[in-house]
Amino acid sequence: MTTHTIGIILNGASGRICSTQHVANALAPIRDEGGLVAGDARIVPRLMLVGRNADKLAGVAKSYGAEWTTDLDKALADPAFTVFFDAAATSQRQGALEQAIAAGKNIYSEKPVALTVDKGLELLRAIKARGLKHGAVEDKLGLPGLQKLSRLAASGFFGRVTGFRIDFGWWVFDGTEVPCQRPSWNYRRKDGGGLILDMYPHWRYVIENTLGPMRRVVSSLSTATPARVDEKGGRYDVDVDDNASTLIELEGGAIGTILSSWATRVRRDDLLTFQIDGSSASAVAGLHRCYTATNAQTPRTAHFSIATDLNIDYRGNWEEVADPGPFKNPYRIGWENFLRHLVTGAPMQADFAAGIRDVQFAEACYRSVKDGKWVSLAPLS
Repeated sequence: MTTHTIGIILNGASGRICSTQHVANALAPIRDEGGLVAGDARIVPRLMLVGRNADKLAGVAKSYGAEWTTDLDKALADPAFTVFFDAAATSQRQGALEQAIAAGKNIYSEKPVALTVDKGLELLRAIKARGLKHGAVEDKLGLPGLQKLSRLAASGFFGRVTGFRIDFGWWVFDGTEVPCQRPSWNYRRKDGGGLILDMYPHWRYVIENTLGPMRRVVSSLSTATPARVDEKGGRYDVDVDDNASTLIELEGGAIGTILSSWATRVRRDDLLTFQIDGSSASAVAGLHRCYTATNAQTPRTAHFSIATDLNIDYRGNWEEVADPGPFKNPYRIGWENFLRHLVTGAPMQADFAAGIRDVQFAEACYRSVKDGKWVSLAPLS
């Protein structure tokens, strides 16, 4: 068996998502288990952490046996590191990816891969001109609950899909009573903030990989919390959306909705729920669990009573999907797919073009709000 050591530059490595998910839960375990076996190859990651906070980087590097530097140019100049992964702030992504492409690095990127479709296509053309491999993170598909839901859809469990609904979000404090749980850049347009740009790229690949292509969308948005307190205690105005609703028509004809908000208090099964309704059955999945109700299990509701509470348990007829796994960390699934793609040429479903499609969806939603009408989602050329 041939061992391939793959040097990976992780930009933005001191951030929570990169340090906990990409390093601690994905790449370090792959390396520590002796590498990823792919055919007759063994792929071993070698990690170079890059960021601006030397103390944080040093701490993460020490915990997970990685190299580190605050000098991105130095990391990109090292020929031993052939992969560049970006998890830095959205507003910095374009420039970092351009540098990495110019340095001849294969590209793997967090979302959104670009601020606009045009910028994303520029990057993809540059990637292809250099003959580089490329991929984009699609972690939500790896969630146990959504894996169970996807398997049901692939098996034809629902019959003809009649509708779907994604509910997501929670209350993000403004920083006056309780510290804000999310970075302040998420709420500033100049820094690449906004709920639609941040989260809708994920809903695109979840919906299209589970139910098929979208045909058109129409959206509304609002700024529910107009002012917040940043990490240094200063007040600032929020100039992006933190609350959004979207109506989606699929190519197959089904209509669905997305409700996402950083200004809602949760009273549902999970922080994220994805329900699919069909002619034969329905299912609703959270992050980990999935419940189903077939036609045989569906009560015959004839009416509701204005005068009397009928005291019906509407969850009583649902059954939990018995699928104990095991389930891998979703970020590890993505890295394993990308590493196989690099070394063996295995297909990469979540390539950079898929990442641009995610941005196209977000862009279409913003355009719908601006124009006040449905916006089509034609395939990217």
